[in-house]
Amino acid sequence: MPIKNRFAETHADITGWRRHLHTIPELGFEEHQTAAFVVEKLKEFGITDITTGIGGTGIVAVIEGKTNTSGRAIGLRADMDALPITEATGLPHASTHPGKMHACGHDGHTAMLLGAAQYLAETRNFDGRCVLIFQPAEEGGGGGNEMVKEGMMDRWQINEVYGMHNMPGHPVGAFAIREGALLAAADEFDITLEGQGGHAAAPHEAIDTNLAAAHVVVALQSVASRNVDPVGQVVVSVCTLRSDTDSHNVLPQTVRLRGTVRSLDDGIRDLAEARVRDIVTHTAAAHQCTANITYDRGYPITVNHADETAYAADAAEKVTPGVWRDTPPIMAGEDFSYMLNVRPGAYMMIGNGEEGATVHHPMYDFNDDAIPAGCSWFAEVIESRLPAQ
Repeated sequence: MPIKNRFAETHADITGWRRHLHTIPELGFEEHQTAAFVVEKLKEFGITDITTGIGGTGIVAVIEGKTNTSGRAIGLRADMDALPITEATGLPHASTHPGKMHACGHDGHTAMLLGAAQYLAETRNFDGRCVLIFQPAEEGGGGGNEMVKEGMMDRWQINEVYGMHNMPGHPVGAFAIREGALLAAADEFDITLEGQGGHAAAPHEAIDTNLAAAHVVVALQSVASRNVDPVGQVVVSVCTLRSDTDSHNVLPQTVRLRGTVRSLDDGIRDLAEARVRDIVTHTAAAHQCTANITYDRGYPITVNHADETAYAADAAEKVTPGVWRDTPPIMAGEDFSYMLNVRPGAYMMIGNGEEGATVHHPMYDFNDDAIPAGCSWFAEVIESRLPAQ
């Protein structure tokens, strides 16, 4: 089955919804306008089983199939939050909220799930229940975890769960997936080095925290190059380095470093944390500094379940032939991982086009040409996993 005809007919409407959402970006747990728009549309579609306030500003809605002899429920998830980025696209539908932007395509994900919801509410050509999950705070807030902790999976008796993310650099509407680890665990560190400030002309009378910080940044790269098996994968990135002074002739008393560690294996994740702690502590000591380290475990590894990956890929194949079933893993993090930790399911990637900016860039925009394929995939997952009787 190719792209469903209904989505060719409603493409312009769904594009309009997406662009409206793009104009009103909201950060994690602040998605009040976004959630209100989603609820308004769901009601227009004739969906009455709608629950708000799950995991903060999250929404769960249920569409009943024509029959429910299976007693099964399949969850479909889209994220709703934006990023603290100032948009630079200059598009007619650019952000109207200063310093906030849909720079990761969550507006597109939400619009595609709304489009699928409209179709499924009209046709109800399935046996069981479709559970729509509109999630807040994916961008570092852990909204997926909050929804899980509130008992979403048990409350709505969800048997399987599926989600999707756009993929810049790949053909529009082309699907890609892999069994196992698809996206990385995302951990964070915050390091403060304490030395002794002084005059830049008399470094021998000070303890130079800038020098210590420079050595720490370099030494941390040995985690990937010398501590992890070369066939394994880990990324250690120092993203912020800031001293307590802004002068050309003052050696700072303290320097702060912040960054992230990404991994695709729990053993490597443990090893990386241990090595970061050791390297920072001993490198600082070698430069007569003390180090205070805060290391936070963030999103888990996003692991696609074997059977559900095959189901998701088969559904995509019905929409667009030539699904990439062994796409390389990506070192970005994703809090859909929390849902996959408690229910079988799979996370699908959909091409956003080979041109244009990547995600988290001020020039990024979701490609509306991907909408019919994305909506069709969401709908096909339901109709394939809950076949009509």
